[in-house]
Amino acid sequence: MTYMLEAKGLGKRFGAVVAAADINIAIRAGERVSLIGSNGAGKTTFVNMITGYLKPDQGRITLDGQDITPLAPRTITRLGVARSFQIPQLYGDLTVLDNMLVANACFDQKLSFWQPARRPEAIERAETLLERFRLTEHRGRRVAELPGGVRKLLDIAMALTGEPKLLLLDEPTSGVSADEKFPMMATIMAALGQEAGTTVLFVEHDMDIVERHASRVVAFYAGRVIADDIPAIALATDDVRRYVTGELLQE
Repeated sequence: MTYMLEAKGLGKRFGAVVAAADINIAIRAGERVSLIGSNGAGKTTFVNMITGYLKPDQGRITLDGQDITPLAPRTITRLGVARSFQIPQLYGDLTVLDNMLVANACFDQKLSFWQPARRPEAIERAETLLERFRLTEHRGRRVAELPGGVRKLLDIAMALTGEPKLLLLDEPTSGVSADEKFPMMATIMAALGQEAGTTVLFVEHDMDIVERHASRVVAFYAGRVIADDIPAIALATDDVRRYVTGELLQE
């Protein structure tokens, strides 16, 4: 079987710190996978290795059967991998729509002094995504004026302009109030549901959100995978309750 994404035997050290130890994960197209674990458990290291920002010391990563381990981040992006960041990477002095158009031009590799970003098809794609993420009312506002939750939605919408096959979300609800995070995540997943075939990996600390929106959970601890299953099973394992949710420590 060819998986959308497969990591085999990944290892990564930073001096004496083991950030990844024999990571083996295979993900099918269309899955919604949540990566969980305490700070420093290895989640972000795994995401950074997928996107090429870090190179593993051992092992390899394949995307649709193609080895992407040695490739540069930009090349991996062109193959269909996109990500959002815990701190949104936006252009504060530009409007919401212009941010979308810049992202589209970058994915199209047409950002230049000679190729206009405001092409009709680019504007149509941007407007469609803004509507899906409920951002249409903000289209003319400068990003610097937007609240944090809206910026996060825009960052994810921008990541989708290139129509990726794999989308990585780094803590999409962090820094958002408890009242906002559940409707915000519902908006994200509803919007992603309209992107046919897009596989989603999201790093998340709120287990209620994980249970609601993940079809599968991969739990990390000390650079190792300690659980990989549907939420009901993964979250109930002793290692996850001890090292991730802390439930066993409270009993």
